[in-house]
Amino acid sequence: MLERYDFAEIEKKWQKSWEDQETFKTVEDESKEKYYVLEMFPYPSGKLHMGHVRNYSIGDVIARFKTMNNFNVLHPMGWDSFGLPAENAAIKNGIHPNLWTWANIDEMRSQLKELGLSYDWSREVATCHPDYYKWMQWIFVQFFKKGLAYKKENPVNWCPSCQTVLANEQVVDGGCERCGTLVGKKELSQWYFKITDYADRLLDNLDNLDGWPNKVKIMQKNWIGRSIGAEVDFDIVGFDKKMKIFTTRPDTLYGVTYMVLAPEHPFVNELVSGSEKEAEIKAFNEKLHQMSDIERTSTTLEKEGVFTGRYCINPLNNKEVPIFIANYVLMDYGTGAIMAVPAHDQRDFDFAVKYNLEIIPVVETNDPNIDMLNLKEAFIAEGNMINSDKFNGMNNKVAIAKFIEYLEENKIGKKSINYRLRDWLISRQRYWGTPIPMIHCDKCGWVPEKEENLPVLLPTDVEFTGKGESPLTTSKTFGETACPECGGLAHRELDTMDTFLDSSWYFLRYTDPKNQEKAWDFKNQKYWMNVDQYIGGVEHAILHLMYSRFFQMALYDLGFVSNEEPFKNLLTQGMVIKDGKKMSKSIGNVVSPDLIISKYGADTARLFILFASPPEKELDWSDAGVEGSFRFLNRVHRLVYELSAIVPAAPKTYILETEADKNLAYVMNGTVKKVSEDVGGRFNFNTAISSIMELVNEMYKYKEGDDINLGLLKVCVENLVLILSPFTPHICEEMWQHLGNNESVYKTNWPVYDEEALIKDTVEIVIQVNGKVKEKLNITNNLDKSTFERIVMENEKVMAIISGKDVIKIIAVPNKLINIVVK
Repeated sequence: MLERYDFAEIEKKWQKSWEDQETFKTVEDESKEKYYVLEMFPYPSGKLHMGHVRNYSIGDVIARFKTMNNFNVLHPMGWDSFGLPAENAAIKNGIHPNLWTWANIDEMRSQLKELGLSYDWSREVATCHPDYYKWMQWIFVQFFKKGLAYKKENPVNWCPSCQTVLANEQVVDGGCERCGTLVGKKELSQWYFKITDYADRLLDNLDNLDGWPNKVKIMQKNWIGRSIGAEVDFDIVGFDKKMKIFTTRPDTLYGVTYMVLAPEHPFVNELVSGSEKEAEIKAFNEKLHQMSDIERTSTTLEKEGVFTGRYCINPLNNKEVPIFIANYVLMDYGTGAIMAVPAHDQRDFDFAVKYNLEIIPVVETNDPNIDMLNLKEAFIAEGNMINSDKFNGMNNKVAIAKFIEYLEENKIGKKSINYRLRDWLISRQRYWGTPIPMIHCDKCGWVPEKEENLPVLLPTDVEFTGKGESPLTTSKTFGETACPECGGLAHRELDTMDTFLDSSWYFLRYTDPKNQEKAWDFKNQKYWMNVDQYIGGVEHAILHLMYSRFFQMALYDLGFVSNEEPFKNLLTQGMVIKDGKKMSKSIGNVVSPDLIISKYGADTARLFILFASPPEKELDWSDAGVEGSFRFLNRVHRLVYELSAIVPAAPKTYILETEADKNLAYVMNGTVKKVSEDVGGRFNFNTAISSIMELVNEMYKYKEGDDINLGLLKVCVENLVLILSPFTPHICEEMWQHLGNNESVYKTNWPVYDEEALIKDTVEIVIQVNGKVKEKLNITNNLDKSTFERIVMENEKVMAIISGKDVIKIIAVPNKLINIVVK
C-alpha cells in the first residue's frame, strides 16, 4: 500500500533532525566561495504574517540553492527588538517590555522553525540584549569621537501621542508613522548624526549598485536631493545683515518680486521687534508650530504668509522687494530664505496672486497661446531671456552659468550645492531603546562613557505611565553618575537611540555574534561582507537602507570594515494582498500562517507563496491556489514512492533508445537548466516551479508507457527531488531518504544538466501563407536555409496548400517558420 503524505509527521521529523544535527550551522572556510544571504530581521510583534512568510521563503530558497552549489552560505536570523510597541504593552498590560519582548521572540522563533527555514540559529542576535546594545553604544562613541554625533537645540517633529521625537522620514502624510497622530513641532535639545557629511558619497555610490532595483535608487536620490545653483546676498533696507538665499534658477533673478523667510529664521524676530507687525507675526508662527514639515511643503497646502513691513534690495537691479514670512518655506532647506519669482514658480505664483504681488516674466515662450503679460499659471519651461538687461535673448538654460559668473565677479553671490537631506535626529524620549552613552558634566560638558564601562544598562526601577517625559526620568538609580573625565558629579543622557540605529549594522554582528571583546572581528567581516543578497520591503528604501549605507561608510572610514557598501544585491518583494487589499486585522482579510501550516503543512505554504507571483510583484492570496499546491505535493509524493519500488537498483547511466526516452531526457534536462537559471540569477521562482510541474506531468506519462528506461527514470526522480528541495525542504528530505540516500538533500550537490540532451533531432515549424498560419510540420533540426526551404516546399501538405497559386516570395526562418507569399 502506498504511504500517505503525512506532512505534520514529516515536517516535525526533519525540523528535529536539522536542529539535532546542526545542519545549517556555518563556519568561515577560506577554501570555499562565500555567499551571504539575508532577509531584513523582524520586529518581534508576537506572530508571523504572510508578508514574513514570503520574505523568508524567498531567502531560504536562495540559501539552499547556493549551498547545494557548493557555496559557503551565511543565512542568519535575529530580532529588531527595541521599540515603542513593547513600551505600549508595558503601559497597557503592566508587564515589563523585556518580558513582553522575549516572550514574543520565543513564539516567533518557533514559527520560523516550523517553516523549515535554514537559519544558523547559533548566530541569533536581538538588539535589546545587552550583548548587542553594548556594541551599539560603542559605535555611537566612535561616531562622537569622529565628530559625527553632536547635540543641538532645534524645533523637531513631535508626536503628542507617542510622546517622542520623529525624524522627517518617520512623518507620513503629516502623521506619526506608528500611530497616525498629527505631528507638530517642539523645541528640544537632541542628538544628531551628521549623515549630511556623506550626502555626496551616498548619492554617487548609487551608480555602483548594479544589483539594486532602479526604483529604490531613485527614491534615495530624490531624498538626498542634491541641487546645483547659486547663493545670492540681498541687502535688507535699514538692517546691517544680508539675507542669503539659495536658488537653482539664478536666471530668474530679474523676476524677483518678493522675498520669503522661514518663520523660524533668526532674522524674523529682529526685523519685526517693536514694530506694528510683531504681534501678527508671532501669532502666525505659533500657528505654524503645530504643523509638520511634510504638511507645510505639501503641494495641496494653501500658501499663506504675512508681510514683515521690511524690504530687500535686488542686487542685480537695485529694486526694493517686500519681505514676507510664509508657511511653505522651511528653515531646514537651503538658507531658510528664498527669492520669489511668481512668473516661473507655481508656489510663488499662487502666493503672488493671493496677496496681489507683482508678476514679472523673465523667460518667454514661443507658444502663441500663452500671454506672458497675463499669465494664468507659472511658466516653467525653457525659453529665451527677457526683462533681464544684458542677458536678454539668451537661452535661459545657457544663461544660468552666465548669471553665476556675474554674481561671482561682482561678489554678490557664488555657485553652490544644496541638499534636501538633513542630519539624522536620533534622540527618542522613550525607555525601550539603547541608552545614549553620553554624560553631561557642568565642568567638562558632554563626554562619552568610558568604553570599559559599556554597556550602559537600562534601569529596571522605572514607571510606565504613557504620560509626559521618558520613563528613564522616573529612575532613581540611572541619572546621577560620575564624570568619566574629572570624576565630579554628572548626569546621564535620559534619551534613548532611534531604533533605526540598531538595524543599521546588525548584518555586521552576524559575522561574529558571540565576540565579547569586539563588535566583530575584522577578519570575519572581511570574509563574509558585503551581503551578497539582501531581501526586504521597498518601504525601507529611504530609512533603513540609506541609514545602513551611511553606517557602513562611516565604519569604513574609521577602519572597522573592508567594504564601503553593505549590500551588493537587493530584492524588494511585493506585498501579500487578499481581495485586492493589503492584509490587515482592521479589514478582516488576514490569513494566519499557523492555520495554513496546520491544515496543509509548511511546504505547501512555501510552495504557494513562491509559485503565485514573481517575488517583486504583489501576491494575491488564493485559497484555491493553496489547495492546488497541496495537491501537487501529494502528486509528487505518490510518484516518488511508486518509482522508489523500481528504480533504486537501476544504474545512473542510461542510453536513450526511444523517442519517449529522448523526450523525457529533454524535458528533465531542460527543467534542471531552467530552475538553475531562474533560482540562481533571475529569482523567477514561479516559472521555476511551473517547469517542475511540467516535468512531473511528463514523468507520469512516461511511466505508463511500454518501454521504461529505469536508468533514465532513476536520474529523473532524483533530480526532481533535488530541484524541488529549496522550495519544499521537508517533503524532499523525506523522499530523498526513501530513495535510499543517507546524507541530507540540503548537503547534496545540485544536479548538472546535459546540453546535448537539449538538442532535439526534430523541431516543429509553422507554415504560413501570406502571413496566415496554415499548417505545422515536424522536420529535421538545424538544417541550413536552402535545405530547410527545399524540404518544406517538397512536403505533400505544403504542395497541396499552394496548389494552383503563383509563389511570389518565400521567407524562411530555419527551425521556426516559413512564410509563402502567393497570389
